[in-house]
Amino acid sequence: MTNQNFPNSNSALAVIILAAGKGSRMKSALPKVMHEIAGRPMINWLIETVEQLNPEKIIVVTAPDMGDVKDAVAPHQCVIQKEQLGTGDAVKPAMKELQGFDGKILVLMGDEPFLDLADLQNMISQDGLSVMAIEAHDPHGLGRMVLKSNGTLDKIVEEKDASDEQRAITLCNAGNFCFPAKHLGDWLEKLNNDNKAGEYYLTDIPAIAAKDGVETHVITAGARNVWGINTRLELAEHERMAQIMLRTRAMQNGVTMIDPDSVTLSWDTTFGQDIIIQPHVFIGPGVSVGDGTTIRAFSHIEGTTIGQSTKIGPFARLRPGSSIEEGAAIGNFIEVNRSTIKAGAKSKHVSYIGDTTIGEGTNIGAGTIIANYDGFYKHKSEIGKNVFIGSNSTLISPVVIGEGAIIAAGSNINKDVPANAMGIGRSRQENHNGWASEYRKMKQNQKNKLGKKAVK
Repeated sequence: MTNQNFPNSNSALAVIILAAGKGSRMKSALPKVMHEIAGRPMINWLIETVEQLNPEKIIVVTAPDMGDVKDAVAPHQCVIQKEQLGTGDAVKPAMKELQGFDGKILVLMGDEPFLDLADLQNMISQDGLSVMAIEAHDPHGLGRMVLKSNGTLDKIVEEKDASDEQRAITLCNAGNFCFPAKHLGDWLEKLNNDNKAGEYYLTDIPAIAAKDGVETHVITAGARNVWGINTRLELAEHERMAQIMLRTRAMQNGVTMIDPDSVTLSWDTTFGQDIIIQPHVFIGPGVSVGDGTTIRAFSHIEGTTIGQSTKIGPFARLRPGSSIEEGAAIGNFIEVNRSTIKAGAKSKHVSYIGDTTIGEGTNIGAGTIIANYDGFYKHKSEIGKNVFIGSNSTLISPVVIGEGAIIAAGSNINKDVPANAMGIGRSRQENHNGWASEYRKMKQNQKNKLGKKAVK
């Protein structure tokens, strides 16, 4: 039933993506196609595949008040289906934008993000009309494909309208069609809603096309690629599929993962070679990692550029807008936010670095806090090259710490420190000899007087 030669693939092409679903079965106020897989809306996975077909237009059909979908699919055009009256009705608003188009129109379901490019090429290569189908292990709820003896389609029957014999068919409609543009407008006008759902079905068009002498070719695709998303369980399964794909690609290209199943990647994560990722690492959108870097266990990274030969974690958090340059080290329980850590700098123990540039070779001592927020505004600081920040210091932004400066441990710094100076901002220590012994005697006497009433 499939044709792998793709003889007519050079026809002009337009794509209509049906994306007006409201996600009610997901118990969500978010449009269904805006639910994310590996850090981006599911519809953008589909659009990425469709763009490889080089269509003249991609038109996305949405419902009213779905501006977020419009933003997500830009620069492609959106049109609105004012009422949800079925898939046949959903295509009509898009047809107004294709007046005069002479080619093929591919109509796809926006909740099927992992359609295979070869299957789509096969569909558009067929003469006449083509429809995608799957062999379903459990066909419950799916339209059944009733075939002619020559393997072309006789009709598609929705399950609620099917006879017992038709329900026994396991070849099922996958929802995706390719139509000749010169016929589609007329065929849509011939649809009626004389069915139990009272909707206009695209699935009725093959029978209408047959009356015009146009056969419908059936392209059987793998169910794994055509499985739509209607529930959060199905969303989670697609996430699992995406993660397997992303991890596999990373490992094939030079990344070692100690426990791949515990690593989460984003759709746009980029890696160099000879990278080691330990277990339980989360990498969100906007991350690139340079050659020879090690990311240790339980680190969380988003929106960060990581240079070559760096050491990250364990238990590091790198937040968006950050850059970790070559040979730098970010260690245990370090949070970096909108900051640049220059080459060879290091912060290895329990620190917060926010809105700061840290120069080459600088050492940030344990427990250092960059206090960048005054309750109203964020402020930036700059720490020069080869600076030593002593442990348990607080730098109150905005400050500039000059090249080669030393900040004494336990200091609170709220003024600039010149190059090669020492900054110290703490109370002078006083020792009171014998005070501790006298204090313990006093407390013991109090306890003896209270007896059983003493608080333990």
